[in-house]
Amino acid sequence: MRHLMSPLDFSVEELETLLNLAGDIEKHPEKYAHACEGKKLATLFYEPSTRTRLSHEAAMLNLGGSIMGFSSADSSSASKGESVSDTIRTVSCYADIVAMRHPKEGAPMVACKHASIPVINAGDGGHQHPTQTLTDLLTIRSVKGRLDHMTIGLCGDLKFGRTVHSLIHALVRYEGIRFVLISPEELRLPGYIRQDVLDKNHIEYKEVVRLEDAMPELDILYMTRVQKERFFNEEDYVRMKDFYILDKKKMQLAPSDMFVLHPLPRVNEISVEVDDDPRAAYFRQVQYGVYVRMALILTLLDIHVE
Repeated sequence: MRHLMSPLDFSVEELETLLNLAGDIEKHPEKYAHACEGKKLATLFYEPSTRTRLSHEAAMLNLGGSIMGFSSADSSSASKGESVSDTIRTVSCYADIVAMRHPKEGAPMVACKHASIPVINAGDGGHQHPTQTLTDLLTIRSVKGRLDHMTIGLCGDLKFGRTVHSLIHALVRYEGIRFVLISPEELRLPGYIRQDVLDKNHIEYKEVVRLEDAMPELDILYMTRVQKERFFNEEDYVRMKDFYILDKKKMQLAPSDMFVLHPLPRVNEISVEVDDDPRAAYFRQVQYGVYVRMALILTLLDIHVE
């Protein structure tokens, strides 16, 4: 039995197989429409989510399975003080696979140690968001045709952004990857990731404050929102939330084959005027998220479709 706690739980070769499966699902969805008949997915979401929860549920429904779960801690027995370990033991009696989001780092890891069914980490605090990373990898490969030899710009909240942290961990395993880290001083990438991931793997990177300075050299721009829920006081959030706004004027500085990704939800860090730019890939990214989660469910349940 396998779980997904981190994007590093899959080797590069296994990731390639998973992404190829997601690509086949995109081309031939009817072939997979009954692959999970009789199987149940439980979505245990201790903090709010739209895309991540609904895309897991859509993935299971597209595979012919069924879904159950809760969308906030207040609507579960966690509000009565039930532990994660007791919840997962209970849910293991009802479902065949679990997707869990939790505000505390490491909570899904606790769950997988007590579960008798596969557990998917659907985001834990500011730590990891591996299914978003799989979505990002599939999107990058689909729009660029490769996952190596490119310059990735990461912009916005690099301090608390778990999507950014997960994506860095995944991409450093590919050749010729270079990062441009675009953030204000207060939201810089944590030192432990710079030292333990980038420096340790001899990955080229530079840190800049101005988005305009980075645009001409990028293959991918990965925008993130400043996350209000990660700030301890309102003043800091208000001061930082509008630090970066991607608009048509800034897009004119970018190469014609640079694509913009965003894990969503956006607030105002990407102007709606950018949505019509053919390089805006963030809504395609949402669709790829369903395909890759379908592939992940099949993989963790060890279901093979000829």
